[in-house]
Amino acid sequence: MKKLFFLILIPFVYGNILAQDTIKITGKSFDSSAFANDDTLTRSDYLLGIGKVFLTLNKTPDVGQFATPIKAIIRDMDEDDSALDIIKERLSVTNRTVNIRNLQMFNLLLDHLSTDNKRYNKKLIYYDSILDATKKQIFLIRKDSLMQRIFRSRSLMETFKPQLILVHDKWQNADSIIKQVNILIDQTLARISNNIITIEELSTRADALLETTGLEAFSKERRYIWEAGTTRSTPTSIRGFSRVLSDERKITLFYFEHSRDQLSLLLFTGIVFFYWIFYNFRSAKRLKKTDQLDAIGCKFVTPVPLLISLIFILDLAPLFDLNAPAIYIEAIGFVLMLALTALFWKQMSHTLFYTWIAFIALFIAFAATRFLGLSFYIQRWWTFSVNLASCVTGIYALVHFEKQLRKFKAIFWVLLLYILFNMIAVVCNIFGRVTLTQIFGATANTALFQAVGLTVFVQFATEAFLLQIQSSRIRKQYSQHFEYSGITKGISLLVAILAIFIWLVVFFTNLNLYDLLNDWLISFLTTPRELGSISFTFNGVTLFLAIIWTANFLQRYIAYFFGDIGDDEAFNNKGPRSRLLITRLVLLIVGFLLAVAASGLPLDKITVILGALGIGIGLGLQNIVTNFVSGIILIFDRPLRIGDTVEIGDKKGRVKEIRVRSSTLLTPEGAEVIIPNGDILSHNIVNWTLSDNNIRTNVSFMIQELIIDDDKKQGIKEMIRSLPGVVEEKSAEILITAVTEKSIEIKVFFWCKDVTKTEQMRSDVYAAVYKYLHDRDIKVIW
Repeated sequence: MKKLFFLILIPFVYGNILAQDTIKITGKSFDSSAFANDDTLTRSDYLLGIGKVFLTLNKTPDVGQFATPIKAIIRDMDEDDSALDIIKERLSVTNRTVNIRNLQMFNLLLDHLSTDNKRYNKKLIYYDSILDATKKQIFLIRKDSLMQRIFRSRSLMETFKPQLILVHDKWQNADSIIKQVNILIDQTLARISNNIITIEELSTRADALLETTGLEAFSKERRYIWEAGTTRSTPTSIRGFSRVLSDERKITLFYFEHSRDQLSLLLFTGIVFFYWIFYNFRSAKRLKKTDQLDAIGCKFVTPVPLLISLIFILDLAPLFDLNAPAIYIEAIGFVLMLALTALFWKQMSHTLFYTWIAFIALFIAFAATRFLGLSFYIQRWWTFSVNLASCVTGIYALVHFEKQLRKFKAIFWVLLLYILFNMIAVVCNIFGRVTLTQIFGATANTALFQAVGLTVFVQFATEAFLLQIQSSRIRKQYSQHFEYSGITKGISLLVAILAIFIWLVVFFTNLNLYDLLNDWLISFLTTPRELGSISFTFNGVTLFLAIIWTANFLQRYIAYFFGDIGDDEAFNNKGPRSRLLITRLVLLIVGFLLAVAASGLPLDKITVILGALGIGIGLGLQNIVTNFVSGIILIFDRPLRIGDTVEIGDKKGRVKEIRVRSSTLLTPEGAEVIIPNGDILSHNIVNWTLSDNNIRTNVSFMIQELIIDDDKKQGIKEMIRSLPGVVEEKSAEILITAVTEKSIEIKVFFWCKDVTKTEQMRSDVYAAVYKYLHDRDIKVIW
């Protein structure tokens, strides 16, 4: 930029030498330029022009601010390059057994590095564009006619000497800043370009290794195990081992630096789970009803669920990070085993607990193979011994604890798989298939401990949901006991499906089959298919069915979450039940709309389907549609609500359920009558509890008296008013309904507070009135 400055000064000085006077310039020299009217320029005009130059040069500090973020990018690239060097070295080594988990991790890390470099490149291009714009603006100062006139006139230069000195200083500062930023941008962009090329090459190499590992693993990679080999570790090998360990630690830290979002989300999920259980126990304790929580028989869930929250996080960890490094998977498995050991401490028999400890020791022995600094030959014998001991321990557990394992079918079958895979690992090790040995050994260990952890996960997740139901019922003052066997089955099934999915994902990832199956499944689901004139994909169909199933599941179980299991006590809370009913309808409608959107069906095709559906409705589905529309009317018009006591035709009972097609009536005899919604609206509805729960009823007596005076009537009324369950604001009425020669029949009318307890109140009034008459020597005939 200094050269640029002097290039600008040369024509200015040269023009000044040619000019003989200080201010006047001949019109002939500039008769077609912007300076033709030089005599009209004033001092203010010159100062204004110099000020514009100042404003232009003052923009360079803004460009200088780019140096800080560019240096931050360089620091990040230094860390990236450190990881990239390790990956490059690992992928270039051909005499070491390939670690499948690390290969998968390298692939993911290379994707992260590629994303990072593209992000760096985008930022630098943006900075470079601003720098170029600033340089162009500064370069345009050379063409500024007013500045040209100043430098051509010695007197003007003397007049504005202080300002020109400042301009010169500003220019030098701008030149320094622009040069520094320009060098930073150019060097960093070159470095990024080089990294992008390297990353692409390494990604191709890693993909090739992952694709060929499965085939090469079946070929003989090493000599047979009984053949001679190095039997001791040299200082060089130990130093090499230390370096490998250090590199693995660096690469793992770098991996987690780029996976912090997943880890943060996982930790947040665990905290929410912890607080959910803690809140439910605390609410029961605050109401002094913790004893009622014993009814659900929690085996794992405790008031301060630190341990199960840790197990919850560890069980879900593979789902949040499918391509984690081997050391991470092993660390998660080890911590999970420790947490399960603390959980099983007092729940297992001594023999079973010691067997569990033996499995843990074998897991540690297998995982520690890479960290012992042994020669490769000794490592093979070490792995052979561990796999063989795992087979023996698995068979021992299967024989001695078969009855206990039969209760947990998943663990039983996974234990069989554990034994089989360790046997295969032993055979592969003997015949030099070391990659297969590593794959089957690691898969066997991870599969077993994850199966145990996920089995416990299903159990305590179900307990947590039952705890939510019971604590909600306690807060709403419902009865303590409820039948939860049916609820447990549904919740356990959902959690078990999630657990099986997690287990299968990790299982196939360890076998290096996850990517292959995932690619095949994606290809199968996303391939367009034709059915007549309609184009669809199985992905859309699967999403449609999954969303519909999820919406249906949520609308079925959302009431349980709030303690409503459909018993009589929940009927009395009509407001919450009605809101839940609307929530269910909303879930179904939203779920259907989301499912249609996710299916990918074009709207014109949906119109055709709806047209066909309309024909079907006209032919035979009109009753279903009538009931559906009637259900929506019942939900929003609310002529009856859940918990109301109604009469519909010849049916009388309490409304137990209102669904979009039919509603359920619970009769006093305990029968559940299912009535189509269309039939409900087509009949007169007698709702005894639409505005309140009061009902007027009566009891009759035949007494051996010809008259009953007003005092006795008033006494009967006061006595009835004092009974619990009678509406005090509405006085009872006593009427004579029949008269004989020696007796009269009286009928007592009164108001009961709760229509569902009418018979109980009539019984109480019968007993009270009879006692009142008997105490006054009035004989009751019947």
